[in-house]
Amino acid sequence: MPDIKISLITVTYNAESTLSRCIESVIAQKYQNLEYIIIDGGSTDGTLQIINHYKDHINILVSEPDKGVYDAMNKGLRLAGGDVAGTINADDYFAADDVLTLVGTAFADPNVKILYGNLDYIKPDLTITRKWRTKAYNKGMFNWGWMPPHPTFYCKKELFEKFGYYSLEYGTAADYELMLRFMHFQTSNAFYLNKVMIKMQRGGLSNNSPKSRVKAWKFDLKAMRKNKILLPFLTLILKPMRKVLQYL
Repeated sequence: MPDIKISLITVTYNAESTLSRCIESVIAQKYQNLEYIIIDGGSTDGTLQIINHYKDHINILVSEPDKGVYDAMNKGLRLAGGDVAGTINADDYFAADDVLTLVGTAFADPNVKILYGNLDYIKPDLTITRKWRTKAYNKGMFNWGWMPPHPTFYCKKELFEKFGYYSLEYGTAADYELMLRFMHFQTSNAFYLNKVMIKMQRGGLSNNSPKSRVKAWKFDLKAMRKNKILLPFLTLILKPMRKVLQYL
């Protein structure tokens, strides 16, 4: 078993309907060198009771108001003591019990700075509605609308310390901007794990309404310009078009 310590962060806020499923999938992981962190935004439903039920499996818990999901992720990252850090949303769960073992094994190679893989979108009844299958990264792919699935994104903790954390000025595109910054602009070496890592429940902050979708596009464009995408308006068109194949 590789000696890579993985810090895994779950951000919660009133997540009682799905959190147990998420935590159970973390507990089921065969990988032992794991630090599990939960950052709660001050939930008012049964979320904290669920967290307390699993307290023996949680290394760090913070429950207090925050400025949103990416602010909460940053809190968790700053507390993380692992060599590698990743996140798992309260709505999501691991697709298999060996996912973190494969992550740890990949990062045993000192040249690997980032890892990502595949995911399935699911309905609440667990029916798969969309399959996000990606591929190995080559420099310049972000220019053509490509991006890895953020729920599968793991990276060396040192990258956050060197290149910065999630920037709140990009709103719902903060995860996209960070991956652009680390992979496209800073050209950190990435490893593609050709495996379904995460089952992700449909929805999301940027997909709630046409108005929120337009706002998300503006954040995407801002992130593209900041990180030197070659033709940002073209990339803005190509990025959503790539999703079509995920439904086939």
